Amino acid sequence: MKAPRTLYFCGDCGNEYAKWQGQCPACKAWNTMVEQPAEAPVAVPKGQGRAGEKPVPRTLPDISVCEEVRFETGLSELDRVLGGGAVAGSLVLVSGEPGIGKSTLLLQICKSLARRFTVLYVSGEESLRQIKLRADRLRVSADKLFLLSETEITRVLDAVETLKPDVLIVDSIQTMYRAGGNTTPGNVTQVKECTLSLMQLAKGQGVTVFLIGHVNKDGAIAGPKVLEHMVDSVLYFEGDRHLSYRVLRAAKNRFGSVSEIGMFDMREEGLVEVPNPSEFLLSGRPHGVSGTCVACAMEGTRPVLCEVQSLVTQTSFGQPRRTVSGLDYNRVMLLLAVLEKRAGVYVGNCDVYVNVVGGFELEEPAADLPVLLACASSARDKALPGDLCAMGEVGLGGELRAVGHMEQRVAELFRLGFKKCILPRQGTQTIMAPEGLELVRARYVRDALAAL
Repeated sequence: MKAPRTLYFCGDCGNEYAKWQGQCPACKAWNTMVEQPAEAPVAVPKGQGRAGEKPVPRTLPDISVCEEVRFETGLSELDRVLGGGAVAGSLVLVSGEPGIGKSTLLLQICKSLARRFTVLYVSGEESLRQIKLRADRLRVSADKLFLLSETEITRVLDAVETLKPDVLIVDSIQTMYRAGGNTTPGNVTQVKECTLSLMQLAKGQGVTVFLIGHVNKDGAIAGPKVLEHMVDSVLYFEGDRHLSYRVLRAAKNRFGSVSEIGMFDMREEGLVEVPNPSEFLLSGRPHGVSGTCVACAMEGTRPVLCEVQSLVTQTSFGQPRRTVSGLDYNRVMLLLAVLEKRAGVYVGNCDVYVNVVGGFELEEPAADLPVLLACASSARDKALPGDLCAMGEVGLGGELRAVGHMEQRVAELFRLGFKKCILPRQGTQTIMAPEGLELVRARYVRDALAAL
């Protein structure tokens, strides 16, 4: 009898290979190959699909298109990230580090969803008693909320067939498995098969499915990367477990934008929405202290103000230290070079520490000018005004370049009571300053420093 053929799967990206390799050619990860038997292909009659029917192609005009049915989840911040609410029949993956609050988030939306729909919450990590205790703490109680503690995907599908819920929540996909396989739960094949079964359930029966997925130490979803391609939306729940706030960010969304964020505050009674992230991130900001500047970043259609801090001090070692948190390290090093060459602020023999307060991540070029002003303020030990904000991209020639959504940024500054804003002169001539807000337009970095 011929021995079954074996394949090797990459545990990070899910690609399969005929031979073992030390490094995956696709994702360049080392020592991630897992050996397992290849499954025998299912014989399908020629010219027929899986259901025994011949596929019939249809022309584009013959296909009727109706607007997707959306419904609110009960959390406006989650609805914002999803593009206005959850879409009926969609498959949504919520991922994040263990203990960040994924289960709490999805259990909280059950309070609102179970008032209008039948919700089935399946947990493979907790018993029914544990879920009940957490629901009591979150004050979640509804007659249409059903709980199931199960890890075998076939039994879960049987429960769905019996109950016929409108919303299904699976916590988590790494604990699900299909009986009869030669692999353990959480394996590449098991995760792919279970997700495929849930995807067919969502598309075939119109059940809205929420999946919880853990991430590994590198920040990627534990299991195959192909899992992200199978679902409709991928949401990352981020935040420092030592801090109270959490950020929900969309990495993929077939029904909306991927640049929106939602912010929550983790408290004893659960996650509390933060409708105004700017006030939350700027709370406790020091006044009269050098090395701090307010930046305005766009997260989707929402302008968010945050504080950039810098500490420039004389080094005690031969090699100055550079430490960056919340910003791209190489970008900050480039800005320090521009600060020395174009503005005459020498920091080559100084230790430089740059941090975005609250653990917030700034990735857009609009943060260039606030970083430079914070570093220059700390190097000169001269505090910036507390009602000052800056925005703008900095080029290698020391020139300031305009960024997008300037009108929305200026309106947010005016709403929060800022009195002065430094922005690039290029591309901002048509922006009108609201009464009480002074717009200082600068062409170069040295002009911005001279305006302080």
